[in-house]
Amino acid sequence: MRILVLGHTGYLGRHVAAQLGALGSVFGGGRSPDADLRVDLATADPGRLAENLADLSPDAVVNCSGSLGADPVTDAEVNARGPAVLCAALRRAAPAARLVHLGSAAEYGACEPGVPVTEDAPTRPATSYGATKLAGTVAVASSGLDAVVLRVGNPIGPGATPMSLPGGTALRLRRAGVDRDAVVRFGDLSAHRDFVDVRDLARAVAAATTSGPLPRILNISGGRAVPIRELVRELAVVAGFRGRIEEAGVGSVRSARVAWQCSDITAAREALGWEPRFTLTDSLAALWASLGAPGEADSPA
Repeated sequence: MRILVLGHTGYLGRHVAAQLGALGSVFGGGRSPDADLRVDLATADPGRLAENLADLSPDAVVNCSGSLGADPVTDAEVNARGPAVLCAALRRAAPAARLVHLGSAAEYGACEPGVPVTEDAPTRPATSYGATKLAGTVAVASSGLDAVVLRVGNPIGPGATPMSLPGGTALRLRRAGVDRDAVVRFGDLSAHRDFVDVRDLARAVAAATTSGPLPRILNISGGRAVPIRELVRELAVVAGFRGRIEEAGVGSVRSARVAWQCSDITAAREALGWEPRFTLTDSLAALWASLGAPGEADSPA
């Protein structure tokens, strides 16, 4: 089996590519110099991309590329235009290939507290990131290809990007050290999020790559709403942090707009035979261990 992983050098892409290695030959796609397919979906020409895809002749394509809310323009170019261009190229070059696209639970927007959202829930994204990820999902789901969108919760686990809440918190705790007088301050931490270990996500992608016909959209998450405050305090325990954690002022804009989020993962269990294996404690321990020796993680990659 020949599998192309777009965004193979990113946080999610690295784990996905490693998991897919057991299924066949994995090719990396993206902007990095060592990519087997050099492409930037934000600016790619569909015709040229189709030619390159025809040469590669993949049996499956996994799109892990995305913009993490950098700015509205970049979000639109990468998260909305990118999947549309990819679908147009695949229709011309490899219409029989399975396409697995990583969407986001941010597409749902605000949810009713206590009610996990299913795949047919209304989508009301609260940020440009969520809105552009939704546009990408629509492009894939309506493409006519053999495609599935995995709507991913908040990824966590080894190697988490410093731009994420878990990765950024781990770095702040590392810098604070074990000084009992250290104080790490946050905004409001009362929001709830649904976290999924990146290794569990990679298993879900592998299952989606090889399964028979699938629904157009599947939720992939931990299936549990976790108070961000709980995550921060548990990570502090894992880190051996002995100082104080203080909350002051407001949290992020997204936390203010989306106070509670949790995805129903019943459909993924039924369609993929998949469910999360790693607990939140497992994920936080792996995240902390992945930081390496003190000082190594102080400069965001």
